[in-house]
Amino acid sequence: MSSNTGANAGWGGTYFLAIVGSAVWFWQQADGFWEHVGALLQALVWPAFLIYDVFEALNA
Repeated sequence: MSSNTGANAGWGGTYFLAIVGSAVWFWQQADGFWEHVGALLQALVWPAFLIYDVFEALNA
């Protein structure tokens, strides 16, 4: 049995770079301590909101 895990490894790296990039973006927009904490949380969940908006646009 051969598995195809090597092909999926590239997407994991891409996802990691997207999270790091969004964390930097949201971090620069924040002013206070709690906004910086929120920026890190926002960086982790932004792909879910992106996919939701895409599905919403496709449904319209």
